[in-house]
Amino acid sequence: MPKKILSGIVVSDKPNKTITVLVERKYQHPLFKKVIKVKKKFSAHDENNKFKNGDKVKIIECRPYSKTKKFQVMEQNK
Repeated sequence: MPKKILSGIVVSDKPNKTITVLVERKYQHPLFKKVIKVKKKFSAHDENNKFKNGDKVKIIECRPYSKTKKFQVMEQNK
């Protein structure tokens, strides 16, 4: 099974070696056909504390680093 790759914006970089990434997705409601935006925050592992607030990044699913951290930073989007 392939690993999930998500892209989003860094909203917090305060914890050591961790960033919080806000991922937004759009989908159409099955009955009402309205386009709905859903935002979700993911904690991701950032080994070198390289990324700051406002950076666009890609995160990839990995083994759990902690209770909430199940993603790591793959690369920075331009």
